[in-house]
Amino acid sequence: MSAELAEQVRRRRTFAIISHPDAGKTTLTEKLLLFSGAIQIAGSVKARKATRHATSDWMEIEKQRGISVASSVMQMEYRDCTINLLDTPGHQDFSEDTYRVLTAVDAALMVIDAANGVEPQTRRLLQVCRARNTPILTFINKMDREVQEPLALMDEIERELGMTVVPFTWPVGMGKFFGGVLDLRKDQMRVFSPGEDRVAGTEEVVQGLANPQLAERFGMAYEQAAGEIELVREAAPEFDHAEFLAGHQTPMFFGSAVNNFGVQEVLDALVDLAPAPGPRAALQRTVNPDEPKFSGVVFKIQANMDPAHRDRIAFLRVTSGKFSRGMTMKVVRSGKTLRPNTVVTFMSQKRELLDEAYAGDIIGIPNHGVLQLGDTLTEGETLQFTGLPFFAPELFRSVEVADPLKTKQLRAGLTQLGEEGAIQVFRPMMGSVLLLGAVGQLQFEVVAHRLEHEYGVKARILPARYNVARWVTCDEADGGEKELKRFIDGNSHRMALDAVDAPTLLLEYAGELRAIQENWPKIKFHALREHAGLVFQQRLDG
Repeated sequence: MSAELAEQVRRRRTFAIISHPDAGKTTLTEKLLLFSGAIQIAGSVKARKATRHATSDWMEIEKQRGISVASSVMQMEYRDCTINLLDTPGHQDFSEDTYRVLTAVDAALMVIDAANGVEPQTRRLLQVCRARNTPILTFINKMDREVQEPLALMDEIERELGMTVVPFTWPVGMGKFFGGVLDLRKDQMRVFSPGEDRVAGTEEVVQGLANPQLAERFGMAYEQAAGEIELVREAAPEFDHAEFLAGHQTPMFFGSAVNNFGVQEVLDALVDLAPAPGPRAALQRTVNPDEPKFSGVVFKIQANMDPAHRDRIAFLRVTSGKFSRGMTMKVVRSGKTLRPNTVVTFMSQKRELLDEAYAGDIIGIPNHGVLQLGDTLTEGETLQFTGLPFFAPELFRSVEVADPLKTKQLRAGLTQLGEEGAIQVFRPMMGSVLLLGAVGQLQFEVVAHRLEHEYGVKARILPARYNVARWVTCDEADGGEKELKRFIDGNSHRMALDAVDAPTLLLEYAGELRAIQENWPKIKFHALREHAGLVFQQRLDG
């Protein structure tokens, strides 16, 4: 193990920003980039018709709607660290993309709207983080509005999310009486003043939480905050870094992302508290980040980031060693080798050619269908990382092309979008009409929009009769391939193949599934599929 490799791994921080829709996640992403010096001006996600949009919202449909519908990746340098920041969709219809992104990070920053508190999507995302013991930092946003009391928010987070909350900052007032935040660790108050263009180091700071100037200046709001802090210090445990790393404690910060306030503390905490890349479990063994040999796993594929080139970028998390441009890599699933010379790093859709990368970094590999979600790349060793989830769809639609001459473009477009995992595409074994499966209705709207604007295909998204899907397998001990073939042949009228040719049973009613399970006891029916059908798990129940 070289000292240089160990030092490069130590410098990495890779985290995702997660939240319920509209909590201010994409705005906070912008401001973190601004405060790190990665961008000079932040785009407003609210100004939907403006020419300036959030750096992380790059799809045309995102700019039109002012929401994030695809995860985006940004790399920045701050202090002595290289930070890989992944902005995820908040909307529950795109939760699958978010779940897969969470497999590629070492920590998460949870954004909570101070007015709404813990919302349903936050709960679900936290369950995924907790299942992986992902360390979580909490940012309470929108303190410049009329919001819930901070003690009530703290209590709700502990109760709803099952984590101990340790405040690092505490608000003085709220809404039009929001005075700023008390920094409990640095024994100072950072004074709030509204304004989107202020950057780090320009806020007024008053030293000493007990400074009489604060009581005189902020009156009742300060007195209340001081009383709350006394209560918190008596009731809340001391911050324990080991408990944080295990996902049992979350440090909490207050601020207003749209006003660039409270962002500095969060950015510093990510560097100081979030872990560097750690070991990753593969089926064969545990892989350490500072091993000399390169390995990585594809957790996301995005088509048409550059519409002019009809490209497909595989987002790969480097799990060990060092990547060097032009090196030969083996795709473990297929045995094929790659030697890409145009590997890129990201600032959302803007790219820069990359010469080298280390464990924890996220790199983009342009390819034309060679790589799939969940693929492991190595320098030759046979490794398979697990844990990349595909959930059984809950909604189904058939898709037809308005112009029959564009059938080929339709199939090409759906194949590529299916490879992304943005939508699940099923090819029925009997019949030629393709079926789409999704977790939420908005996914179908995005697919129709992208087919038209990226592939030039106007598609009709029509109702389908199916409501239940299950992937099917059979253990070797139960007859394996023969029994599975017998099942597929006997049910061919309701069987389909997905994007990686995994056999899938499609049904109209849940009751049918129970009957089929009784009739075929050796067949296993799965609501969750991991990459390439190698490993199946039961759906996460929290």
